Amino acid sequence: MGYDLKEIERVVAIKLHGYKTDVQVQITIFMKQAISVENLSVKLVSNPQGFNQVDKRRVDDYKALWNMPDDIVRLLKLFTGETIPSKPNLRDPRRMFFDEMTTTDRDKIFDFFKEKKILVISDILRGRGDFTAGWMLVALRTTVIAKWVLKNINEAMQIFGKGNVRFTDRGSMKIGRITMQRKGGTPDPTKLQFKINPVDLFDN
Repeated sequence: MGYDLKEIERVVAIKLHGYKTDVQVQITIFMKQAISVENLSVKLVSNPQGFNQVDKRRVDDYKALWNMPDDIVRLLKLFTGETIPSKPNLRDPRRMFFDEMTTTDRDKIFDFFKEKKILVISDILRGRGDFTAGWMLVALRTTVIAKWVLKNINEAMQIFGKGNVRFTDRGSMKIGRITMQRKGGTPDPTKLQFKINPVDLFDN
């Protein structure tokens, strides 16, 4: 983070909940009566191939966040199953995958997320308002590995945003290295979910 350790009098770490920042570190500078604050998003990983949820909300919440047109809202609610589709012969009758939609509808989804790519990545990794994350810390611990990496959030956004917006073979979407999918499971299966593999931070 660029601090001179000899100048630090005290460091206090505070756990937060409900924000992109998981831990706020308050650093007291010796003899200057000044406190510097750093906000960290922390990802603890036990499987190098595992994926970590970084954001999940109802489609209407993203509508307000990203000024989403009504036709995109309609398609994403079909994707998550918040709206039950009427189309027959779907792989899952509770929802529609992107590859089950028309070419016109897929193009609308693609164009929207291509245009909003930077905004989407910023909101799901850094956040807005109080306690936005300034750093990302990834700690990997398995039975044979224990290591960590710390990156400025702007660098982390560049790493996870690297790559094009594209549909996956499974009918979901990739935004760079970020996967957008229906959450599934309980208790909120019809929310839209964004996931990353935090270990990607080690390779850059």
